[in-house]
Amino acid sequence: MITSPERHKRHRRLLRRRAGLTLVEMIVVLAIIAVVAVLIVPNVIGRPDQARVTVAKTDLKTIATALRVYRLDNGDYPTTAQGLNALVERPTAPPEPMSWSPEGYLPELPTDPWGRDYVYRSPGQSGPYDLLSLGKDGEEGGEGLDADLTDKSR
Repeated sequence: MITSPERHKRHRRLLRRRAGLTLVEMIVVLAIIAVVAVLIVPNVIGRPDQARVTVAKTDLKTIATALRVYRLDNGDYPTTAQGLNALVERPTAPPEPMSWSPEGYLPELPTDPWGRDYVYRSPGQSGPYDLLSLGKDGEEGGEGLDADLTDKSR
């Protein structure tokens, strides 16, 4: 039979082993977290810019759809002078639309994810209209995130 002092010693040894094992486990967990962070952080850092590009492309498709509906109702696209605002408020500048929808074609005119207006020209250089975001740099042309984003659905 084990006496109480012996049982106490065994219990302390067991606790020491558990405490040491817990420290080793903590070091292993921290090492795993560090490795995962090293692998994931570089991939996550560039995501906000990619998200902005996705939002701009989605906005361009939405505006292009509203422009097509405007054309169906009124026979032509808004002029450059009327601009994209013709999708939100009835244009008063000539040519005035024949059948402008009382609800408008967009609830509000979006700005691109970098806080600038979308560029609209009608007639366009490559079709009935040009619709684009100037990208991160806000200037025509560019590469990567600075590249212009256009509506490709026409």
